Amino acid sequence: MASTQQPGRRESHARTLDRREVGELGEEEAARYLQLQGLTVIERNWRCREGEIDIVALDDVGDCLVVVEVKTRSSEYFGRAVQAVTPVKARRLRVLAARWLADHPIATTRVRIDVIGVLAPPGRPLTIEHLQDVG
Repeated sequence: MASTQQPGRRESHARTLDRREVGELGEEEAARYLQLQGLTVIERNWRCREGEIDIVALDDVGDCLVVVEVKTRSSEYFGRAVQAVTPVKARRLRVLAARWLADHPIATTRVRIDVIGVLAPPGRPLTIEHLQDVG
């Protein structure tokens, strides 16, 4: 499991955002970050009866499908964003990855579950924390 913290390239929002807006901002920044890391984002916010996958990406270097859970916070008052993904949630993401693959036949040798935490404090730079292969 790797952890990468990258300073945000952009300032966060100037005003207080509601919860939905914070989540959307985080997912947008996470997708941008993954693309900068060389991954190809192939789907966002995929839903089925069992739940939702925030981002599905391909890591061509590792011939790997990457299922990404994005957690965004405007502060670390209640802890780091990545801490919100428990082992139970990671197992659920594995089930969702299998379901996604059943609906989208794709040639890949492995599946990886990643978590991206985005810290987006109002008026301050964004920070991204990326945990790879969490489950």
